[in-house]
Amino acid sequence: MLNETPTKNKNLEAWVREAAELCQPDRVVWCDGTERERDELTRQAIGLGEVELLDPVKWPGCLYARSTENDVARVEQSTFICTRSKKAAGNTNNWMDPQEAYRKLSEIFKNSMKGRTLYVVPYIMGIPGSRFNKIGVEITDSIYVVLNMRIMTRMGTIALQELGAEGKFTKGLHGKADLDDHHRFICHFPEDNTIWSVGSNYGGNVLLGKKCLALRIASWLGNQEGWLAEHMMIAGIQDPSGKIEYVAAAFPSQCGKTNLAMLVPPASMKGYRVWTVGDDIAWMRIGEDGRLWAVNPEAGFFGVAPGTNSKTNPNALAAVRKNTIFTNVLKTEDGGVWWEGMDGEPPTKGVNWRGQPWTPSSTEKGAHSNSRFTAPAGQCPSISLEWENPKGVPISAIIFGGRRARVTPLVYQSRNWQHGVYVGATVASETTSAATGEVGVVRRDPMAMLPFCGYDMGDYFSHWLEMGRRLKNPPKIFCVNWFRKDDKGNILWPGFGENLRVLQWILSRAEGNVGAIDSVIGFLPKAEDLNLKGIDLSPEKIASLLSISKEDWIDEIKDEATFFEKIGATLPPEIQSEREALIQRLSMEMV
Repeated sequence: MLNETPTKNKNLEAWVREAAELCQPDRVVWCDGTERERDELTRQAIGLGEVELLDPVKWPGCLYARSTENDVARVEQSTFICTRSKKAAGNTNNWMDPQEAYRKLSEIFKNSMKGRTLYVVPYIMGIPGSRFNKIGVEITDSIYVVLNMRIMTRMGTIALQELGAEGKFTKGLHGKADLDDHHRFICHFPEDNTIWSVGSNYGGNVLLGKKCLALRIASWLGNQEGWLAEHMMIAGIQDPSGKIEYVAAAFPSQCGKTNLAMLVPPASMKGYRVWTVGDDIAWMRIGEDGRLWAVNPEAGFFGVAPGTNSKTNPNALAAVRKNTIFTNVLKTEDGGVWWEGMDGEPPTKGVNWRGQPWTPSSTEKGAHSNSRFTAPAGQCPSISLEWENPKGVPISAIIFGGRRARVTPLVYQSRNWQHGVYVGATVASETTSAATGEVGVVRRDPMAMLPFCGYDMGDYFSHWLEMGRRLKNPPKIFCVNWFRKDDKGNILWPGFGENLRVLQWILSRAEGNVGAIDSVIGFLPKAEDLNLKGIDLSPEKIASLLSISKEDWIDEIKDEATFFEKIGATLPPEIQSEREALIQRLSMEMV
């Protein structure tokens, strides 16, 4: 570890001094990203009780961490966009005046690192040498954060080298403080290219390169600079001839985005492969060829553990077998980990996420429902050979999706880019867990970006429309729904690996190689054009999966109007015109 200042960037030096004066740590350490540093930090974290070492034979290089009980998830109610104008933040974000935010958080940060070490973590979001890149520097008093940032980003000396003496960077200040949820704030200052996070040690709130920089700050920068920062997975679909085409897909939580990124083809689709470029975030720019090119700016996966198994996501399960940090899962007696939905029988004994003894008869779950794994992306068996290509990969299709029991068919294509933006702007899911207090309630999450857009959502839609006008060869836009149910409440589509059949049709449409039915909502597949060989689905189920109910869509449009009212006056007229066109088509009963 480097105790001297290893940078010639005067702005960075000055900012680190300023943060140290505010937080008053016992010492300042600049992280270099070496294996030696990781080993030393791991030793220190074990000594402090911040992490535990798992069995080195069964789980080589893996660590176990447990957060405090009031700090286990993102805190949207305490997440703010701090712009000088409230209008710039929009009606769907929490807003705080920047001066008030700096003042309020400075009081919490003041002297909060006494007795602790301040770590300076320089990192690259993106691939070294890529035009997509953004440099961030996170200051933190958490070894847990440093160890996770090592996995999630290209961290250390490599970032300082790319930053250079004059480079710009996103300033990220994180401090655990007292972990009091009343003193917990995640504030973004897009006009200052700055993030302050205090009072938390949960990954989604404190790994500042992830949602904070890669989406909230980057979406603002993308709007200013002419590119897109999206909550999307990226995957390459290889057909039996060896040809690979790439798709980007956005889904709200619990809709299968990670599983799709790491999909394993069904046995009946021999010769197909799916290659993972990224599971969560896509940065997309227009290439010289007029196409949209994308990179995954992350270096690791920060995935939800419960429900991950050899059926839902065998590639993710293989990726976490070594060099992984597990947070808030159950720790087994033999130095391993377990979570609900994992393969095999549950362990006879263990210690749950609260640190309490657990057995299968316990009334409480062993792993928290939002327990996580942080794993290097390079360990995933399906990782694409192109995932670290600084040029990115060309996107042939963009896919939006949600969890809907009735309204949305299995798949349909938008009529054009503008209509596709409308489709993305109206993405919704229905709540599934009784723990939320409401089941089956429709929640709008446009482009799966509602919690992550760093500026006004109406202006965000306008930016999408402008990107379409600049694209000479735009990707085709689709909508999918893996969760349609029959009258008895049974999900009709088998999902998981079988979703490749839908991707196959999507790419055929993107290439113009297959026809479609011109329906009221967009272009639907003909049943005979879907590859259903080797799958047990009756003609009646297929018809139900592809059917459209006029009554359901009339109700859907009314609900959309309520959501658009929340966005307000910045809603682009093009979005409203697409909605009116759908109303007109419904009135003509073109179903």
